[in-house]
Amino acid sequence: MNREKLESIISRYNALSDKIADPEVIADTAGWSKLCKEHTSLSPVADKYSELTKAERDLSEAEALLSDPDMKELAEEEIDRRRKDIARIEEELKILLLPKDPNDDKNVIIEIRGGAGGEEAALFGADLMRMYKMYADRVGLRVEDMSLNATELGGVKEAVFMLSGSEVYGRLKFESGVHRVQRVPETETQGRIHTSTVTVAVLPEAEDVNVVLLDKDIRIDTYRSGGAGGQHINKTDSAVRMTHIPTGIVVCCEDERSQMKNRDKAMKVLKARVYDHYNSIAEKEYSDKRRSQVGTGDRSERIRTYNFPQGRITDHRIGLSLYNIVDFMNGNIDEMLEALRLADITAKLEQGI
Repeated sequence: MNREKLESIISRYNALSDKIADPEVIADTAGWSKLCKEHTSLSPVADKYSELTKAERDLSEAEALLSDPDMKELAEEEIDRRRKDIARIEEELKILLLPKDPNDDKNVIIEIRGGAGGEEAALFGADLMRMYKMYADRVGLRVEDMSLNATELGGVKEAVFMLSGSEVYGRLKFESGVHRVQRVPETETQGRIHTSTVTVAVLPEAEDVNVVLLDKDIRIDTYRSGGAGGQHINKTDSAVRMTHIPTGIVVCCEDERSQMKNRDKAMKVLKARVYDHYNSIAEKEYSDKRRSQVGTGDRSERIRTYNFPQGRITDHRIGLSLYNIVDFMNGNIDEMLEALRLADITAKLEQGI
């Protein structure tokens, strides 16, 4: 455990405690709110540090009693107990002191695209979209649909939606990658098992401070939607296509009847994709040097297989198999998410990050 780093954090926490109680600082609402957020983020470390100092104090007091013959046996028991407490607390502090991903607190934009497998891939894409939305509903996240390109059989060629709430990216960031399904498709007449793939991208929502999109770098085209919506949607140029010229990233949105609403949604997705693009470039060298058990999150990496005949879901990055595929597809994915989070923590601890 890095004691110097810990004491630096505690010093900052104590300074923040004084600042957020200062009437002059409180008067600056925006600045005060920012300080409060930082103070809250450091609270778990401060609480655990208080627990550690108390255990160390109790240990010293117990050691002082060793010279008393009448208290020696009790003192030895107390010393053993407190040493175990200190070892446990220090391990917990190691985890708390790991560098936090600055994106963990952000909302996410999830993009699902059918890959190899034609209509079956599209149908599985729809199943994954439903799975994530059911998970979001169960844990209290807000879902906002951004765009949907569906097939006639109810599959998904491409679906984009936003999940908003507490630490959404931190929960779902390891879902990025290629998801493989093995099952008998609805379109299969001879009962043969097919293998198909779907790509999932989990992008942190980009705030204005994260990425600045210049007007000169964006080309906006409007067109008539080809989807459902009746006469209105076919007669109005409400659909929006945005192109970020420097990167070539293109976003289309035609779900809303209002061109302005489609513009707003398209801009959210474009910002997230551009942020992800530049962030990926910046982190590439780091990712090449450090490939943890959880992998890089690269969307070309096959991360998981859903085997329906065996009722099994296997995450290839951590070698975990679960045999609850029905519950899993109904949004009960917490066990997998927690296993991935712990694997990431373990890898960081082993590498001394």
